[in-house]
Amino acid sequence: MPRKRSTLWAVCAGIAALAWSAPPPALAGKADVVEVVAQQAGDGTWRFDVTVAHAEEGWDHYADLWEVVAPDGTVLGQRVLAHPHVDEQPFTRSLSGVEIPAGTGSVEVRARDSVHGLGGRSVLVDLD
Repeated sequence: MPRKRSTLWAVCAGIAALAWSAPPPALAGKADVVEVVAQQAGDGTWRFDVTVAHAEEGWDHYADLWEVVAPDGTVLGQRVLAHPHVDEQPFTRSLSGVEIPAGTGSVEVRARDSVHGLGGRSVLVDLD
């Protein structure tokens, strides 16, 4: 019995040592789109007001872009976010003049962050 106990302690100590030596995980996680308002302009193009939530950590980890994507994966428009929004969460930014191909009934709006890339929560927008 003492042998098993010492083996267990050695395993636990090894796991603890690995945990302490590993780099800390990025705390901010992925950027999430939390709301989208889409309006068609008189010239047929679209304006998107997109609200993004992300636990910004400063220049090393921030939401750096959101985009409007057609069902076939074509990127129809992108809004580059040029700086962190540490003290403004969630935040809303707009993009006008987005051309949506005829017959496109919906688009996906997704955000990207500087560490994880795409992959947070996206929003499907019905354009009908």
